[in-house]
Amino acid sequence: MAVQGNPGVPEEHAGPVRSIFLCTLYITVSAGLIHFNKHLMHRDRFPYALPLTAFHMMTTFSLCGLLYLVKPSFFPSMEKTRGRRLQLLRWFVPLGCLFAVALYCSNRAYMYCTVAFLQFMKECNVALVFALSCMVGLNTCTRTRVFVLMWVMIGASIAVVGEVHFIWFGFLIQAISQIGECGKNVLGEWIMRGSELKLDSLTYTMFMAPPCLFVLLVGVAVTWHGEIWIRLQEWWPWLIPNACLAWVLNIAVALVIKECSAVTFVLAGLVKDMAIVAASVLVFGELVVLQQVIGFAICLGGIFVWSQLRVNPDSTFVQGLLGMFGELPKGERSPILTRANSEKA
Repeated sequence: MAVQGNPGVPEEHAGPVRSIFLCTLYITVSAGLIHFNKHLMHRDRFPYALPLTAFHMMTTFSLCGLLYLVKPSFFPSMEKTRGRRLQLLRWFVPLGCLFAVALYCSNRAYMYCTVAFLQFMKECNVALVFALSCMVGLNTCTRTRVFVLMWVMIGASIAVVGEVHFIWFGFLIQAISQIGECGKNVLGEWIMRGSELKLDSLTYTMFMAPPCLFVLLVGVAVTWHGEIWIRLQEWWPWLIPNACLAWVLNIAVALVIKECSAVTFVLAGLVKDMAIVAASVLVFGELVVLQQVIGFAICLGGIFVWSQLRVNPDSTFVQGLLGMFGELPKGERSPILTRANSEKA
């Protein structure tokens, strides 16, 4: 049976096709924004992480509000929030704070580290998101999953340690950014999929933007100086399309997390990291040593196994891996106990 409105796609394939499209959109937009931000954050251009991220969030909130005025049907869960806006603050204030920290630290790290090195660090995001998801009940922890995640983290550690121009401050800033981003993704998944409201991606983004913008504006007010205004007047033709691209990315992120999951979002991010690392080396000439290539390859092997656990749990490979760690394969129950119980009956 074909999907309504898209007769070329069978109904049973609509979900995977939609997920692949959304992940591709996210990967493309995110990779473009990363190199765009890296370009702007150069000391001779607009090296101010707080004003840049505040401008991103101000644009996101403004465009979401304008879209809601023009086409409120794009915000289907907005009606469910009426009379519950104060309750939503309990969720979106911490989420906005986490996102503000993630955005600021991520952009600030470009001043100290290469794009390739930052992407190597992000390989650990899959483990961070999984651990947080287990803590809030969105995932379950098993021996096999822990083994695969340790595999990914070991590969990421090898790649990070191999950095030629290692700067501790840049490393710490990026680590804080990743903790904030992973916390925001897990909380966002719960709001859009686990809570009773089940917000759509545009409504979610519209509610997330104001608290995030408030935190960033406080930071801008504290750190403001005259040079920022001078650079803003000079670089606004670049800042406006950069902020619009950030808005598209925020919507794409929310769509991926809602339609797939926070863990799938991180896995899509790892594919994006592969493309970014390749572009950084081949196009922009950044230095990557053999140790980092080996570590990255180990990561990719772990990511492939993790994806098999998620996407193809009935395969012979996954069932064998589960058995190796003493976890009963799907459909198998403890035969001795089952037989004993049936005999007693």
